[in-house]
Amino acid sequence: MPIDLPEDAIVEEKFLAASGPGGQNVNKVATAVQLRIDVFRLGLPPYAYARLKELAGSRMTSGGELVVTARRFRTQEANRQDARERVTELIEKAHERQARRVKTKPSKAAKARRVDAKKGRSAIKAGRGRVQID
Repeated sequence: MPIDLPEDAIVEEKFLAASGPGGQNVNKVATAVQLRIDVFRLGLPPYAYARLKELAGSRMTSGGELVVTARRFRTQEANRQDARERVTELIEKAHERQARRVKTKPSKAAKARRVDAKKGRSAIKAGRGRVQID
């Protein structure tokens, strides 16, 4: 389910000087993009919001803003597109519901096998002691 990022959810789009390789271009031009999105304006259901918070980690502020910085490419436009794609990817992942875990119990036979294995190990270890002459 492709998600469109609403324009009113974008709080700020800032262009920064990128770090790393790139030589003079990196030093002169502000190509990195920092995108701030107000998560509350996205209208996410509670389960998706909780999952987004978990997925975003330190990229989510206490004020409910998601901050994504993109500096992979050499141009502003490519980085802007990359930041928006990463945000939509995060939101799509947050909407995925995880399958509920069904609790299971070990069978009687499995419990018996486990106890037998423990007894076997115990016998092996007991045989490692000092030899006593009777």
